[in-house]
Amino acid sequence: MDYNRIIQGILDIGEAMLQSGAENFRLDDSLYRMCKSYGFKRYDVFVIPSNIQITVETPEGEIITQIRHIENTDVDYDRLDYLNNLSRYVCKNKPDEKELREKYLEVMGREKQHPAAKYFAGVMGGTGFAVFFGCDLMDAIVAVIVSLMIVIVGGWLSKREDNLLIYNLILAFLSEVIIITMTRLGIGSHADRIMIGIVMLLISALGTTNGIRELLQRDYISGTINIMNSMLGASGIAFGIALAMLLLDGVASEGFILNHSIPIQLISCTIACTGFAFWFKIRGRQVLYSSIGAFFTWAIYLVVYELEPSNFLATLVAAIFVGFYAFIMSRINKAPSTIFLTASVFPLIPGPNLYYMMFGCVSKNVALAFEETVVLLATCLAIALGFLVVDVVSRGIMRAMKTEYHIGKRSSR
Repeated sequence: MDYNRIIQGILDIGEAMLQSGAENFRLDDSLYRMCKSYGFKRYDVFVIPSNIQITVETPEGEIITQIRHIENTDVDYDRLDYLNNLSRYVCKNKPDEKELREKYLEVMGREKQHPAAKYFAGVMGGTGFAVFFGCDLMDAIVAVIVSLMIVIVGGWLSKREDNLLIYNLILAFLSEVIIITMTRLGIGSHADRIMIGIVMLLISALGTTNGIRELLQRDYISGTINIMNSMLGASGIAFGIALAMLLLDGVASEGFILNHSIPIQLISCTIACTGFAFWFKIRGRQVLYSSIGAFFTWAIYLVVYELEPSNFLATLVAAIFVGFYAFIMSRINKAPSTIFLTASVFPLIPGPNLYYMMFGCVSKNVALAFEETVVLLATCLAIALGFLVVDVVSRGIMRAMKTEYHIGKRSSR
């Protein structure tokens, strides 16, 4: 075989997986498995969100090193699912360089999601969470308009602006201006609650959660990069909201409140998370599994909070459920767990805390800003700890079943 082309093909798959939303440590494992399947004497893999490096020693003793720089990402979990299946195929069949390239192009050439799906996804996600956070009918109408604006302007802007801070700043600013203007015209009455729902379309708190999770697993470089990227995105949202508030003086806040009806909470968050499943380009029955996961995630949070009114504890228990649910679904469907994890965990993401943290800064309410910052970080930590508990337990289960959970560098020696 032409091992240089083989490594190039493996890197093609790895790059596409990372750009499609693969978790760093999962991709690391997939690359190691593909390298191992070709019988290299030794193989070393290094993965961070912006770079992949592979060095191998061929059966003939030749040393090959290839590096791939990752410039941008566009989450596409349907593509990730098929790339994951391709990595499994590679491990099982060890295709030559020509077949490997053909299989890769076949996956990359799959028919894309219908353009209309993005509009439905935005409306379902933004409006669903707006209702979840206590908006009435007129507020929901405003949320629909702003959600559509984010899809249209965001699609145009994404082709022209790679800086996440600037991208989020522009969209958050336009959203807040529209919301404040419409509420002052009498169309809608709860500007802050509408914006909280809209923020969920932009928020990158899951990046913070995954970053903390990676730090706890001693993947310091990737964890730091993910946290910094998340903070960059959150700063853009905060600056955009703050700028709109300062320009349109006199913005008031009624405070964060969930919809008073628990059934409406469950229905609205499920609809919103179904929208996010489409937003992340999930397709088929996996959309249904994501919706079911979101429903039970919030139901478990409510039950735990009723028994012990602690946001940290309720979030931790709900995150443990999400982690196990994603683990089980990934085994049943032979798909990456992140597909089922991401949309299902969204009811726990602290979007309201980010908004009120910024509101406290703009209104010079230091106590509010500090309080919301603490809750935001504590919530992210609770989610990360919940995922970590699942990771530890699932490794034990896989070992008991004598199944390799993560092969890593040790297997190359």
